Amino acid sequence: MTHLAQWIRCKAGTIQSCDRRSASAGWTVLCSSISYHVIRQACHMNPAVTRSLKMATHLSCGRVNLNVLREAMRIELREFLDKCAGSKAIVWDEYLTGPFGLIAQYSLLKEHEVEKMFTLKAGSLPSSDVKNIIFFVRPKLELMDIIAENIRREDKGRYSHRDFHILFVPRRSLLCEQRLKDLGVLGSFYHREEYRLNLIPFDGDLLSMESENAFKECYLENDQTTLYHAAKGLTTLQALYGTIPQICGKGECARHVANMMIRMKRELGGSNNQITPVFDTLLLLDRNVDLLTPLATQLTYEGLIDEVYGIQNSNVKLPPEKFAPKKQGESGKDLPTEPKKLLLNSAEELYAEVRDKNFNAVGSVLSKKAKIISAAFEGRHNAKTVGEIKQFVSQLPHMQAERASLANHTSIAELIKDITTSEAFFDNLTVEQEFMSGFDTDKINSYIEDCIAKKDPLIKILRLVCLQSVCNTGLKQKVLDFYKREILQTYGYEHTLTLYNLEKAGLLKAQSGNRNNYPTIRKTLRLWMDDVNEQVTY
Repeated sequence: MTHLAQWIRCKAGTIQSCDRRSASAGWTVLCSSISYHVIRQACHMNPAVTRSLKMATHLSCGRVNLNVLREAMRIELREFLDKCAGSKAIVWDEYLTGPFGLIAQYSLLKEHEVEKMFTLKAGSLPSSDVKNIIFFVRPKLELMDIIAENIRREDKGRYSHRDFHILFVPRRSLLCEQRLKDLGVLGSFYHREEYRLNLIPFDGDLLSMESENAFKECYLENDQTTLYHAAKGLTTLQALYGTIPQICGKGECARHVANMMIRMKRELGGSNNQITPVFDTLLLLDRNVDLLTPLATQLTYEGLIDEVYGIQNSNVKLPPEKFAPKKQGESGKDLPTEPKKLLLNSAEELYAEVRDKNFNAVGSVLSKKAKIISAAFEGRHNAKTVGEIKQFVSQLPHMQAERASLANHTSIAELIKDITTSEAFFDNLTVEQEFMSGFDTDKINSYIEDCIAKKDPLIKILRLVCLQSVCNTGLKQKVLDFYKREILQTYGYEHTLTLYNLEKAGLLKAQSGNRNNYPTIRKTLRLWMDDVNEQVTY
């Protein structure tokens, strides 16, 4: 891992904040917007609210208590649900179910008379005897068409007293409302509101906008909507945690966000925030400041889980066979077929310890933990008195949870090891590291050529070609032309647009007359380490 990649993971990047290990109060690049009476409620939590936070104790383990932000979002959600009096069914834009699950579990929805939940699909709505149907959707025109079809197909006689409501996430859209009007259903909605879920607390030191198309929108489509949401979120963050005294940034998008924040503060009357600032500095970084990091293979434990299986909203789905009980696995009968779903966050002590370690250091940690847990269970033989037995019994649930956690992460480590010890993984990693160390970046790479010939996944090819381009400040024209020709002939000419978009975004380009400045940057900023201590946590 490069120095810059480590620094971004530990300090800011595009979504990291409030690092446990940083000496300052924290850095953040965030977004959301919540009404100020909600903010006041969140900042003065009553005992009932405190009890509701038990499900999210990991959000208060960092230098900043992110439960305050989460609770502000929950309060606003509860207020909207209470506006829709009576029994309710929520129709979900499927993309939103993951982010909302990190804010509010089903128990909270049930407390506010939510009886049914459905996924938004074309056709008729599933049958349900509820008074209110609430659509939770992103402002996408194609979703408006589906909603209109759902409403038109409702049985007017049977459900004549039913009310429809729509909650746009994260922002109401005039275009979407006009589409609903054109389709003749806009008047069917009793409430049309927005819920600004732009800032999602993932962990005690991690907040995410979950805006996976932000880079594309900013650099290909020149759409600054994401930047607006970022500025809105930062404004809310300051309302909750105090005005950030120092703002630093790098890049054009960073400048736009900072300017929008200033304008929003001016529009609010420029009133002084009386809350003592929690954050010392806000650091805004454009993604294109460091295009290398997202192209390279992640090598931490958490990073490799994400590379191989994909982590979505702190959840990962894994092959079930490694998690079958030992006897069941040996017999080979009735093995589970559904993927094993695990929640990954710092609420789990073992995961918090290993998530940022180089994968090669994880085995020793798991081995050490196994010995500690084994010794703890052996302690039952030393319990002689009633008090000692009672103490052991009180610790038993925690010990059993630790043993289950160890079993899960041992299985995950075995799955990852099968990948990392393969020849294909080693060859790919070797080429990446050669590029990042400045070796043969100006030539056609034989490994990439072989991968294209074998028709390896296109995303693998594009990552390597773009990595070579970034590490060489662009490719020589003949090298770039060769890669383009081979990719189009092998994967299809429909990828002409793919290559064009990569060039437009700056990930792939021809080398100009200027010399390659990457080696100088690498040396000056110490972006590469020849000797890596794999026991270090990044």
